[in-house]
Amino acid sequence: MGTGPLPVTDQGLFPAEHRALRELYAMAGQLASHWGGLAPRLGGEAAAVLERGAAAARELLGELAGQTAAHGLHGVPAAQGLGGGGGRLKSAADLMLERNQALRRAGLDIQNVTTLLAYLAQLADARDGAELAGWERGWETRLREIESAALTVAVDEGREPDRAIEPADPGRMGRAGHAVANGLGTLGEAFDGSPLGRAARRVRNH
Repeated sequence: MGTGPLPVTDQGLFPAEHRALRELYAMAGQLASHWGGLAPRLGGEAAAVLERGAAAARELLGELAGQTAAHGLHGVPAAQGLGGGGGRLKSAADLMLERNQALRRAGLDIQNVTTLLAYLAQLADARDGAELAGWERGWETRLREIESAALTVAVDEGREPDRAIEPADPGRMGRAGHAVANGLGTLGEAFDGSPLGRAARRVRNH
């Protein structure tokens, strides 16, 4: 039995689409902020990929403002600002990570954006919003290429095992954070190998 046309907001969007477009402001803002901060810490080919992704995210945000304004929807300052703040928090957390960890974690930023763009394009298609869907798919395609390059540089860290476990931030704070993380990891490993750890595994396995 048919349910009739799906409801849209006063702005001509599905409610799910409205929310997802605001989320895109946040996720793209986080991508621009986090990748832009991580790039100079890592240097080399990784930095080039991260800088390219950050620049693309900033360009996307500029175009997004025009696309959503046509529907009376805006993401600045709240949604985009929230994403930028999230990116800065991620940059702070990178101080505890190894190079390989920071790169693998950064890959999730762009994966979230490309998946969200694909989801948004499907929503736009469902209400015959061909123009917005085409814009979203164009950006998804462009960012997928950068996502693939980011995956490659993350995986290629395995070619240089010593470098892969260096602090993500080579500065004093990065070295200190890395030392703390290593210390916690050593304690955890010692506990897992202790009689208490073995007893805990026996309990869990029964």
